[in-house]
Amino acid sequence: MTESSARLQFWISNAGHYSAHMFMLLYPTVVLALEPRFSLSYGELLSLSLPGFVLFGVAALPAGWLGDRWSEPGMLAIQFIGMGVSAVFTGLAGTPLMIGIGLSLIGLFAAIYHPVGMSMVVRGAVNRGRALGINGICGSLGVASAAFVAGTLTSLAGWRAAFIVPGAVAVAVGLALLAAIRAGRLDTTKEDRKPQPERSQRDMVTAFVVLGVASACTGLIYNGAVVSLPKVFAERMQAFGFGSIGIGSLVSLVYLIAGATQLLGGWAADRFPLKIVYLVSYAVQVPLLALAAGLSNLPMLVTASVMVALQVGAVPVESSLYARYSSSKWRGTAFGLKFVISLGVSGLAVPMVALLHDRAGGFAGLFYVMSGLALMVAAIALLLPGEGAARAPVLAGVPAEGD
Repeated sequence: MTESSARLQFWISNAGHYSAHMFMLLYPTVVLALEPRFSLSYGELLSLSLPGFVLFGVAALPAGWLGDRWSEPGMLAIQFIGMGVSAVFTGLAGTPLMIGIGLSLIGLFAAIYHPVGMSMVVRGAVNRGRALGINGICGSLGVASAAFVAGTLTSLAGWRAAFIVPGAVAVAVGLALLAAIRAGRLDTTKEDRKPQPERSQRDMVTAFVVLGVASACTGLIYNGAVVSLPKVFAERMQAFGFGSIGIGSLVSLVYLIAGATQLLGGWAADRFPLKIVYLVSYAVQVPLLALAAGLSNLPMLVTASVMVALQVGAVPVESSLYARYSSSKWRGTAFGLKFVISLGVSGLAVPMVALLHDRAGGFAGLFYVMSGLALMVAAIALLLPGEGAARAPVLAGVPAEGD
């Protein structure tokens, strides 16, 4: 793989990561504007997004397999165009049922990104942790901007614009990517730019079992926070008197702060034992999540920022663990399995948030549940195989991704 092709694929993958998360999280903010329009509760309206979140995870496995067997850049082009058309459809929907169908289609096409795009990042990376950290920041920017984009467009032009405008942009990007593929500007090789020795089959199986259980828990924690924060801030930041734009901006601020920690997580993944970094990231979250159950206003904002920063900073570490214990020829399928578990199970965060909020009239129970899940991740991380020899040093004098 040439350096120019590796750089192009890296930034295309970053754009795919940004867009996948942004499109998936437009609705949790838009739903705030739908409550007065439909005779449904917050929980009932939020549940319309459940099939989309489930598909976001479940469809990752076939998407990763297709990326391994066919074309990773081609799959990303399908992702952009499919998400864009689905978002426009959602924006034109006139009933809750049609909105639910549109959200489901967005989840189906967004599912392409994680197994395919992250496989592209690892394949072309010199320093995997750093590359995954930068890629993770782009995903975090998508998460962060979703609430702001949705809140701003809803306030200025109505909730339909929150889907139609981003959808049109995504279709244009997908068509541009198809043109680049046809022009031969992207390398379709399946070999890693920096090969690493593969682990024993026993280590691979052990690691995937452990990481599978851990990913289910981390997916619930992450998605529980992402889905609930707009409503948490709407209820607990009343002293500030924010409207849709203000609430969206607060959520965006939390995820913008958190996004920077992915570089730190990637740096740690390149230099320290992955097992230890992963364990510590979730052990520290246990008391923070429990503390957040009773906070409001500024203390809530600060605690949420630290809490989410730890969740997001652990993402490149977890991805590095999957890359370390998978074969280069089937890495897309391996990442697909990871996201079937983490994102598929994380779809349960939607009914979890809705049920706990509507029955308890608040979010304290949700934070206690997430604290228990973080404790489970920290405990199970102890079962990961030892890493044996020292980690490969960072190559001096080799251009790094994104430089």
